[in-house]
Amino acid sequence: MDHALRRTRLGERLSELGLDALFVTRLPNVRYLTGFTGSNAQALVGTEATVFFTDGRYREQSRHEVPDAERVIYAGPVPPLAEEAAARAMTRIGFESEDVTHGSWERLRRALEGMELVPIGLQVEQLRRIKDPEEVRAIGRAQEAADAAFDSVVLGGGLREGIAERELALDLEIAMRRAGADDRAFETIAAFGEHAAEPHHHPTDRPLTRGDVVKLDFGALVDGYHSDMTRTVAFGEPAERLREIRDLVAAAQEAGIAAVHAGASAADVDLAARRVIDDAGLGKEFPHGLGHGVGLEIHEAPRLRWDVPDDLPEGAVVTVEPGVYIPGLGGVRIEDMVEVTADGCRPIPRSTKELVVL
Repeated sequence: MDHALRRTRLGERLSELGLDALFVTRLPNVRYLTGFTGSNAQALVGTEATVFFTDGRYREQSRHEVPDAERVIYAGPVPPLAEEAAARAMTRIGFESEDVTHGSWERLRRALEGMELVPIGLQVEQLRRIKDPEEVRAIGRAQEAADAAFDSVVLGGGLREGIAERELALDLEIAMRRAGADDRAFETIAAFGEHAAEPHHHPTDRPLTRGDVVKLDFGALVDGYHSDMTRTVAFGEPAERLREIRDLVAAAQEAGIAAVHAGASAADVDLAARRVIDDAGLGKEFPHGLGHGVGLEIHEAPRLRWDVPDDLPEGAVVTVEPGVYIPGLGGVRIEDMVEVTADGCRPIPRSTKELVVL
């Protein structure tokens, strides 16, 4: 991945903001700009040069992962910012205000005494909205691992009477690892029967019984990039009401996907799917936004919500995931990642979205 090009693009934005540099502290942003995968690092990204900071644990790792920026290995609570900034005539320095706590601010202020510190919003996150081809391929590999797990565990006979939600979640995670994933993308959701009415259910020891719907929200992590998919299947014949809800959610998702294209308003895309559920009288049972961006973080910009006015850029990868949840009965969510294109979008998962009855 061309990290230097990303830093150049950020540098151009800093020039427009009248800044000499941006002190980047959020690890996903540091990774995006440098390629570093460790647990402690910062980057002082200027319009002309970048200085990468980490501690002694990562001396060798950073040498391999960050070969194209000056590296400074430090000990102590803060990197030697003042010396490095002064050596490059950086006097007006932005910081990631969404990431800095009060304590961090005090340390930063002392470390850069005499220099102007400017709070900056989500500048790197704005760049990350548009995925380059290498990022799309990494997301695709992560989705391939999730698809393989769905095939082997769900369609391959892994649903059996008496299995607990926790067990099924673990089976999916192991299957993703076997399919090439580095890790799970997030804590797997496996919700049986009435538990499927909870949008973000934590798996329990609740056993699977005939007639349960099974809601599965899971994803894989490959090379730092995430996948995210939700499927709802049935173990035995489900209640007719749940079949009706499944068909409604499927229609809402189709409407949402059809509304996605470069330049589309995130709020309008959300509304396209939400209107289908509202018209059926179940709007209150769809309590979350339609989707979110996916990349180095499982939830990132752009967001698909009724209160987000931003337009979707070509090259973004977002989820489209309407759901309807009925307390005491169950719920249905169907989720796919799609890549935003000039005239529409490209769905990334290949797993069936039909109501499979097992």
